[in-house]
Amino acid sequence: MKPIKPIPIGVENFKEIITSNYYYTDKTLLIRDLLDSGAKVSLFTRPRRFGKTLNMSMLRYFFEKTDEDNSYLFDGLNISKAGEKYISCCGQYPVISISLKSMSKETFQKNMDVFRTLISAEFIRHKGILKSDIFSDVTHESYKEDFINICNKRGEDNIYELSLKFLCDLLYEIHQKKVIILIDEYDVPLQNAWLRGFYNEMVDFIRSLFDVALKTNDSLEFGVLTGCLRISKESIFTGMNNLDVNSISDVQFSEYFGFTDEEVQQMLKAYGLEQYHDTAKQWYDGYRFGETEMYCPWDITKYCRDLSKNPNAQPKAYWINTSGNDIVRQFISSATATMKHDIETLMAGQSVRKAVTQELTYRELNDSVENLWSMLYMTGYLTHSAVLEDDELELVIPNLEIRKIFRKQIYAWFSAYAAQNKVNLTDFCMTFRNGDADSAQQMFSKYLNAVISIRDNNVEIAKKENFYHGILLGLFSHMDDWIVKFNFESGDGYSDILIMIPADEIGIVIEVKFGEDEKMEQGCKQALKQIEDRNYVQYLLDEGMTTILKYGVACYKKKCRIIKAEK
Repeated sequence: MKPIKPIPIGVENFKEIITSNYYYTDKTLLIRDLLDSGAKVSLFTRPRRFGKTLNMSMLRYFFEKTDEDNSYLFDGLNISKAGEKYISCCGQYPVISISLKSMSKETFQKNMDVFRTLISAEFIRHKGILKSDIFSDVTHESYKEDFINICNKRGEDNIYELSLKFLCDLLYEIHQKKVIILIDEYDVPLQNAWLRGFYNEMVDFIRSLFDVALKTNDSLEFGVLTGCLRISKESIFTGMNNLDVNSISDVQFSEYFGFTDEEVQQMLKAYGLEQYHDTAKQWYDGYRFGETEMYCPWDITKYCRDLSKNPNAQPKAYWINTSGNDIVRQFISSATATMKHDIETLMAGQSVRKAVTQELTYRELNDSVENLWSMLYMTGYLTHSAVLEDDELELVIPNLEIRKIFRKQIYAWFSAYAAQNKVNLTDFCMTFRNGDADSAQQMFSKYLNAVISIRDNNVEIAKKENFYHGILLGLFSHMDDWIVKFNFESGDGYSDILIMIPADEIGIVIEVKFGEDEKMEQGCKQALKQIEDRNYVQYLLDEGMTTILKYGVACYKKKCRIIKAEK
């Protein structure tokens, strides 16, 4: 039996993927299409974790001329079958390759220190230049000193603004072959600077760096950049008529970042996991790049890894721990009444119609909360189900994973909102302690009118109940001297919410139901009957609570009904 290849979790080096025999989803025809495009500088904008870094590594190993022949890495892959026109380019060019993803420090100067380290490593990678005769020319005497200073991370900032062009010129002069420049995650330093307050300084530096390296560089064969956003209005790409932008809305190159459904099925089959395809599709599919529907590769590899270890592993929102989700938090916390309604529409599994600006800059993000729609689209938290006129798109939440991220941020937002209204919150909680169901119903209705509702029309009733269950828990959690338990075993089942107030020896049992307008009172009665039939009060009695209050709560949209048991 052929051994199963290891799953490459977090492995972004193409050579390591191939030589260590990791499972690889073949994206090498990106090389063919890139060469056919004839673009001088290509910018690929895709969300985080969609394989940009691995593709850039693949480009480097294909094109770069080194002492070691790396052509064997592509044996049997799709590019090896594409024709001599493409194969003849393998190992023929000097290549400069850097990633700016680590430029996310607290200050501008600290990020400049990071850049010094990055560019120093790339100069050291090309240290063979020092052995060439190029520096023997009297006109190049100062070049050697500059080269060594950069290797040693010395020199003024202006040397580093010119460093890519400087290295490019040296490589061209030595090899007599124009140079390929690869810059991964070019917009990370800009996003970080926007969040931390030194945006203008960073824009000036990146503009100077790119201007000489990509715009006015006769030593350049072609350049490739990747990032989340196209930041052209910042004048970073001023006058760069040679820039070919490939965004998530473009058809060309759409299949090279992310996994297609066919590729996911092949990977699941390779590990004997075909039966999990429908679950994987619900959780991680749904992104639309051009006209191609894509999965997030980070999620699929993580899910396959978990399933290979445990066939009963449940799908997770892996993006929660990798992407920060600051944009979703900001979006929800600053939402207007109209935007709250739109979020509710999205959470109900429907679409919203919005104008999307794909050249939005970080500077413009704060000009209007409406700009956040464009940012959510570009960063992968929303995708389009239809392209309309005048730059308008039908936007939807792509899958269950992103829905969970939204849900988590909505709960966090509501918790913060409730904490700001501490007096009213205490009054609300005390209505349950005092047996005042009418006041509890009135106040809970006010909270529901303020909150962004999560009503997915495509899920079962139990999951709809969980939303209201979660909101109540969030409210009760602010009572420091109350012990609040949820989905807790008591009597003959698991109660939704159990509360103990030790100082008063009072116990409270709450069962939550979802029901439409005309069925809300019936839902409350069913909840109270369930409390009795399953003896949910037993745990409270065992803990010494002498007074027991039982409530049935039924909710529908922004409405609620609360009934207290008579005894």
